[in-house]
Amino acid sequence: MSFAKKVSKGVLTAALGFSLMGGGTYAYFSDTVETQNTFAAGTLDLAVNPEVVVNVENIKPGDEIQREFTLENNGTLDIYKVLLGTNYTVDDAMLNGAANADDMAKHIKVTIMYNQGSAYSPVVETSLYELKDQTPDLTAMNTFVGSEVVPDGIPAGGKEKIMVLFEFVDNGEDQNEFQGDALQVNWTFNAEQGEGTLHE
Repeated sequence: MSFAKKVSKGVLTAALGFSLMGGGTYAYFSDTVETQNTFAAGTLDLAVNPEVVVNVENIKPGDEIQREFTLENNGTLDIYKVLLGTNYTVDDAMLNGAANADDMAKHIKVTIMYNQGSAYSPVVETSLYELKDQTPDLTAMNTFVGSEVVPDGIPAGGKEKIMVLFEFVDNGEDQNEFQGDALQVNWTFNAEQGEGTLHE
């Protein structure tokens, strides 16, 4: 075979190889599949029953008022804790609210108890005046891990009974300045979720 024919044959073979390589970049197998994915957020839905916990008139030093209410989780997520916020105003009937006047809320003792099984465990015991600067967890059990109270929370669809006792403390002194006064107490119940979990 002549040199020219050998060169021509080599060039044709190389060209065929390049064409196969070029064509190969487009002639691969392929397959496609689609998936439908959904992320649906759950809900926290806390209700208090009854909505008015206490409404009482004509109290005097030494009186106690006991009430029970229910925290209901009507959502789809577990509630990790329920924090209580307190605010109040005083209707000063005798208009004696001078700078040195006493605050009636300092004389109202509040004891809140959480129904743990068949018994009530104290959550907080303080004056209404001091309670306004606190945010206790109403579902905190009276057990500890380390130095922290364990939140019991409320599972989705669950209910927890709370007992509250108000006492107009008789301090054995003159409390006449509170005659005719009224306390308007606003309680805010804040439900919180727990930490995120791994869904497998």
